[in-house]
Amino acid sequence: MNAPLPVEIDCQSVVSKLKAGEDFLLLDCRQPSEFETARIDGAVLIPMGELQDRVEEIERYRNRLVVVHCHHGGRSLRVTHWLRGQGFEKVQNMTGGIDAWSQTVDESIPRY
Repeated sequence: MNAPLPVEIDCQSVVSKLKAGEDFLLLDCRQPSEFETARIDGAVLIPMGELQDRVEEIERYRNRLVVVHCHHGGRSLRVTHWLRGQGFEKVQNMTGGIDAWSQTVDESIPRY
């Protein structure tokens, strides 16, 4: 049996997965206004408060990698634990959120 996936993943590892064309869901759990301000290309927005009602939208990723991010990593960590509790075993929180992404990966993404 495989060891469980670590709960957290850093921005550089997510970039590597994107560049390699890996098939995973980048889930943004921020509010729509935050998504309008700053977003990562390819991310799917489902605000944390709506996830319980919209979880079926990501059902096809139940056995695939899901990387969750928010502004700094707090909300996305809660979402990561909630999804794991729903049986999504391959869910990881992107440490530092989109703020860390804008500092370490893509400086064109606004910080707020």
